Amino acid sequence: MTKTSRYHIPTALLQPLWLRSRESLEDDGLIYDPVAAAACNQCHLKPDCLSGNVNARQLLHATLTLQCDRLVQQFLRRHPNGWIINVGAGLDTRFYRLDNGRCRWFELDTDENLLWRERLFHRSERYTMRPGSVTELSWLKSLPVMGNAPVLLLCDQALLQCTETELAHFVQQIGCHFSQIEVCLVIAGDRCGSALAGRMGSGQYQHGYKDPVRQILSWLPWSEVISSHSPLEQACPRWRPWQRWLAKVPSLKYRLTPVLVHFRL
Repeated sequence: MTKTSRYHIPTALLQPLWLRSRESLEDDGLIYDPVAAAACNQCHLKPDCLSGNVNARQLLHATLTLQCDRLVQQFLRRHPNGWIINVGAGLDTRFYRLDNGRCRWFELDTDENLLWRERLFHRSERYTMRPGSVTELSWLKSLPVMGNAPVLLLCDQALLQCTETELAHFVQQIGCHFSQIEVCLVIAGDRCGSALAGRMGSGQYQHGYKDPVRQILSWLPWSEVISSHSPLEQACPRWRPWQRWLAKVPSLKYRLTPVLVHFRL
């Protein structure tokens, strides 16, 4: 395929895919994503993808991806026939990496993003794409009846571009709609916009919380927090210099990067 015939995908959509593809080539890579690598061969890399501290952004993105992957794997080990709802999927390839052959998977995003998914990834009878997003929540009413099937709702980094008001509305609507569900959300710490956080790969997000777990509980007091995970906890040689520094100021562990919060209703 010549360069001129490659897909020109919007940078915000392409970059996470490219970072996972790039991480897959590292000798000590945290994730291996051959589907991302194959898809990137069809895409034209834009200059914006290369801007900023690429190595730090790659490590941060790969770490959050790995931590989300582990929670999904744990859920599917407990519930092999469970349902996964991936909101704001973008060009996420998690279904292809983690599919156990039995689960049902919903990918939700805008129509434009779903169109790119159709072009780049193959279909599956247990994999369904639906229009929807973290700010347009009419998809909640259009979900099929799941009965007593265990459900995990995942939002891997799509919420980072939501304001505090939009994020609160999303979380509360999930809490009102589902009587029983596990939820995994990536939420920004309140110091992510600092120069120090930028050196760790963090960006300029639309919200930030000093204590993301406490914030979730303030929106959904009846929820049960199962766990929270900071990328800075990950056992990885590339994180080690930051981990040594953080040992002196442990209070910043959940404030300098986005963190993963796992809770149930």
